[in-house]
Amino acid sequence: MVDNRKFYINGAWVNPAKANDFDVINPSNEEVCATISLGGQADTDAAVAAARAAFDGWAFTPKGDRIALIKRLLEVYNDRQEEMAQAMSMEMGAPISMSRVNQVGAGSWHLEGFLKAFENFEFERDFTATEKTLLEPIGVCALITPWNWPMNQIVLKAVPAMAVGCTVVLKPSEIAPLSGLLFADFCDEAGFPKGVFNLVNGDGVGVGTQLSTHPEVDMVSFTGSSRAGIAISKAAADTLKRVSLELGGKGANILFADAGENAMHYSADRCFRNSGQSCNAPTRLLVERSVYDRTVEVVSEVANNTRVGPASEEGKHIGPVVSEAQFNKIQGLIEVGMGEARLTAGGLGRPDGLNRGFYVKPTVFADVDNTMTIAREEIFGPVLSVIPFDTEEEAIAIANDTPYGLTNYIQTPDDEKRQRVARRLRSGMVETNGQGFAQGSPFGGYKQSGNGREGGTFGLEDFLEVKAVSGWVSK
Repeated sequence: MVDNRKFYINGAWVNPAKANDFDVINPSNEEVCATISLGGQADTDAAVAAARAAFDGWAFTPKGDRIALIKRLLEVYNDRQEEMAQAMSMEMGAPISMSRVNQVGAGSWHLEGFLKAFENFEFERDFTATEKTLLEPIGVCALITPWNWPMNQIVLKAVPAMAVGCTVVLKPSEIAPLSGLLFADFCDEAGFPKGVFNLVNGDGVGVGTQLSTHPEVDMVSFTGSSRAGIAISKAAADTLKRVSLELGGKGANILFADAGENAMHYSADRCFRNSGQSCNAPTRLLVERSVYDRTVEVVSEVANNTRVGPASEEGKHIGPVVSEAQFNKIQGLIEVGMGEARLTAGGLGRPDGLNRGFYVKPTVFADVDNTMTIAREEIFGPVLSVIPFDTEEEAIAIANDTPYGLTNYIQTPDDEKRQRVARRLRSGMVETNGQGFAQGSPFGGYKQSGNGREGGTFGLEDFLEVKAVSGWVSK
């Protein structure tokens, strides 16, 4: 069992000002796998003070020196990737094979992407012959990250912030903190100066609120639920700090009749990936009427054939959801769905043979109407709602009829139709025909899915202020 009650502040591992032990639960077996401490106001103040003291020196550190440190961080990350895979698999339930490839891989992929974007990034831009535009680090940044893709989100925030000259205080999810603690160790091994990177564990009500309201924090970057994003925005309003939000989603996946059966299989697999715990999951499957019945058959077969098991097991399967609270929420929404629509796969309770652990049956509901609860709420579990449509216009209307706007999906070989529909969808991202996004592509959403963009050049710019200077004399 892991015992790490310390925080990383000002380049050292320090004890909390006041002990506040918190047990981390392994979702595969419901046993305590680690003990950490939750921070208080004194710990938050110490971390912010360290970041503030380090800011001026780090902001004016030559770009080449910062690039060298980030390259070193990538080396450390790659050298210790098995430690990271094991930590994430244990804390949040990602199957170990997926943790090694996808969860760990997301972090290294974004690190590489930021290095490519940063090497050619210009902080000084000529506006006119006598006016210069300067892009400068915003200051001390509070980074509040979730449990579902730990390294994906920590790297998407910490690396660009530090690259452009900001100093940071990270608060990872308290229910999946082990990966964040490891990342702090990686930063320490890479040799970042004292105070540039700091970590304080805590919950949203405690450290999360303390960071959001802190007068010495210039920006909060948060990934999580829309409910929490609203609370953070309100908490940050009194100090008028910048707030960047990557929030929930209820992605529509529009499957046209000409898409084929491979697209049907992909639609179900993509929904169930990571046990459905992805904000960009395509959880509403909109199907053209002529292939609707066959699609329901195929996605139900995929659900029934999707293996569920402990995160420690090798091979292709999905693991548990992250916690008892999450399990209970999903079970409640499945029960609601059973009263609203036609259940064609899965349902209530754990899969057969699994009596302990937070395992959810991959579940499919057919004949769903977009006004139903299961079509409106972000379930955040392996639950797919299948909705029929008759025309392209109807599909677009259904897809856009949601408070969210993170990622939508289109399946058709018709290039003109695919591009025409993509322009009409109100979301920050539109994935078509299962083709993933490029390294450095902007990640973020419209409406209640948040604001700001993460990844590549867009992610670097999120942490910068813009200064106009007149009377600039070029050499």
